Amino acid sequence: MVAHGRQAAMIEEEAYRILGTPRFGGILVISDHASNLVPADIDLGIDPALMNDHIAIDIGVGAVGELMAQNPGIAAFQGNVSRLVCDFNRDEDSLASVPEVSDGVEIPGNRGGVHEARLARFYRPYHSALAHLLVETPPSLILSLHSFTPQLASDPHSHRPWDCGVLYNQDDRASRVAIPLLDAEGLHVGENEPYSGKILNTTMNVHAEAEGRPYFGVEIRQDKVTTSAQQEEWAERLVRICNRVAIAIGE
Repeated sequence: MVAHGRQAAMIEEEAYRILGTPRFGGILVISDHASNLVPADIDLGIDPALMNDHIAIDIGVGAVGELMAQNPGIAAFQGNVSRLVCDFNRDEDSLASVPEVSDGVEIPGNRGGVHEARLARFYRPYHSALAHLLVETPPSLILSLHSFTPQLASDPHSHRPWDCGVLYNQDDRASRVAIPLLDAEGLHVGENEPYSGKILNTTMNVHAEAEGRPYFGVEIRQDKVTTSAQQEEWAERLVRICNRVAIAIGE
């Protein structure tokens, strides 16, 4: 059961935050897009209302990760700035790591040679800290937690019916256990949906696949994780499932 009335301990830096206490052999929940924060000295040049939209943040995952981190043996590593400031789940040399356009919305503040400065200020410290954490307190399982919009504005005919998706690249050890467990919850589960982890999986490719660390990615549809009650339900569910996956792959 997810613990209530208790706040996860937090370490906070400009690029990332760590919730809970990472433990050797525990579970680490990584959310690259948990924040919609824009530092005061950065002007993206867009309507402020868009900062609550999916282009700026993975709605719900910050709260779910924080709830999960209230449980012993589970910690959360979360991005601490908006994905529009710097997208940690894109390749460093990709223009998408500092996006000039997101789902059809132009981001004028990301033009004009800001790319390298953003990488130095946010991207590299984020990935360096994550790499250090994984070496210092190696977990038995990594959960990569994201959320997705039911429909893209740039593709109005798209239909994303899944309650959640499980993503992986080559290493499917944990995913093969997690998918039937999520199915058993009565959920409509997409395998490598709404997009494939074989195509878009930067953080897990670098920190899990390349190092042989077991992981699986979960994408929750955002209308399923918007309210506090939904977030608590998903946190409780993912705590149970992650524990079962960690035991299964460790046997």
